[in-house]
Parts: sequence; structure tokens; C-alpha cells
Amino acid sequence: MRIALQHDIPGLCEQLQGLGQAVDTYVVPSGDGPLQPFAADVLLCTVRGGDLPALITACQGLRWIHVFGTGIDGFPLSLLADDTVLTCSRGATATPIAEWVLATMLAREKQLPERWLKESPASWYAADLGCLEGKTLGIVGFGAIGQAVARRALAFDMQVMATVRRHRESPMPGVRLVEQLDSLLPQADHLVLALPATPESDGLINAQTLAALKPGAHLVNVSRASLVDQGALRTALDTGHLACASLDVVDPEPLPAGHWIYSHPGIRLSAHISWSGPNMTERLLAPFIANVQAFSRGEPLQGLVDKTAGY
Repeated sequence: MRIALQHDIPGLCEQLQGLGQAVDTYVVPSGDGPLQPFAADVLLCTVRGGDLPALITACQGLRWIHVFGTGIDGFPLSLLADDTVLTCSRGATATPIAEWVLATMLAREKQLPERWLKESPASWYAADLGCLEGKTLGIVGFGAIGQAVARRALAFDMQVMATVRRHRESPMPGVRLVEQLDSLLPQADHLVLALPATPESDGLINAQTLAALKPGAHLVNVSRASLVDQGALRTALDTGHLACASLDVVDPEPLPAGHWIYSHPGIRLSAHISWSGPNMTERLLAPFIANVQAFSRGEPLQGLVDKTAGY
């Protein structure tokens, strides 16, 4: 098996060659010149950084591509042959992202960091803090991240609803699955976006859907900025219909200096870091390593991407 690596990840070549399989690894050279054709059965790449179309075109005999990441938005799907398999490390970042989501919801209810003291307050022993207990969490998208968020929310005694493309029985007791976003929005105290970026999800959160959202709700986006109409978001925050938005993804990234999102009092902005956690390189590589072993044995791969649906 010939495996081409877009980037030289420390220790990966040795790890692949130590699997006990007939594995040859090749790190694609970087540079300003044109990329020369090379032979490989497998390509490990990233969606961002480098000329991915040129890399795919130069790779001869390609049978399988694995994206070192959890999303494939921006991937040149049109360049893939019908029989080329595409996988990604879907679910590898679900735990840190779910913990980040719970942190944003707790921060909203507990009024953090505003409640941390740096000087004597006007009064002690008094506050009007909220609780997650009894609140309704709406999750848009019930994949690995959505399910990880739901499990943690249930532990806080929240009411949990989640959208799915087609009706099915919930695999998680206590979670109600719905097909229509409209049936979820009026009930959600906290709305978490956990959908992949596709043409169907583009602009999903717009003036109409924000108007249908429960007044005073809190929006959390750990998915992709393309899901949210930022102009409509600003209006919803300015009018007070939406109380707060915790955004880990925005458009563009990075935001230019002076952008209104930085200073808006209703927005809590982070720098696309919700995925961060211990040993993230190992977490993201684990599905690829498992797939290399499955591929060598002719077994099904995990993290398969539906090239038609785009995720």
C-alpha cells in the first residue's frame, strides 16, 4: 500500500510502517514549482492549506483519500473519480467541542465572566443567576457532536430536542428528535448549531428562523459560519429578541480589526478553538490509522463521506 502524506506529521511515517502491513509512505514535497505526478493508493490531506486540486490531480492510482479533520467543506469533490473513497476524522473532536458548548451555556446562565469580582460589589449574597436545569436545549444536527452535547446536557437535567433529516427513533433516552426546525425554535432556550456546511445548511439561521426562535434565547455556533446570516444575527441581537450569541466560527476568519462582532455586547467570540483539547493530533489520526488497517484487509472504512450530500 502506497500512502502519500500532504504534510510531514512527526512520527506518522514510522507509525504507519510499524502496522505490520506492506506500507510505503511518501511525503509530498512542498514548494513553489509545479507538483510532479506521483503514485499512491491513499492520500492523507487537509482541506485548508496548499493547492489541494493540484495535489489530487498529481496523485496517480488514487483509491482512497482521508481528510485530516472533521469537515470537508471546501473539498474539491468534483475532482474525485466515482470509485475514489473519501473519509474524514468525523467525531474526533466531539468531546472537546461538547465541553465547550456546555461551558458557553453555563457562562450564559451564571453570568460569567461578569460575576468575577475585581473590587467590592454593590451588594453581597444577591444575584439573579439562571440554571440549565429545566431549560430546553435545541440541537441542530444530531451527529457525533450533537450527541456528545446532548449526553452532557441531559446530565444537567435539561430538556433536549434535536433535528434530524428523516424521522427515526431517538438512540438516546431523553432526547426528542424532530424533522422540522420550526418545531424546535420556539422552545429552545439555548440553540446549538452542529450541522456540516453544505448548500442546504447555508444561511439556515436567517431573519425568518431567528424571528421564530424563543425570545431571549442563546445561540451557540460551533459548526461553520455559513450557517448564520450575520446581518440578520446583528439585527436580532440589537432588538433584544436574541439575548446572546456565542460564536466560535465567523465569516471571514480571521475577522478584520474593527469588525462589529468584536465589540457587540451580545456576542461572545472565540477564535475557532472549540475543537482544542489534549492530544488532538492523536485523536484526529486515530480514525485514519484504523482505516489504514481496515483498507489493507478490504474491510469497510469509518468516517465515510457521502460525496453527493457533501458530508
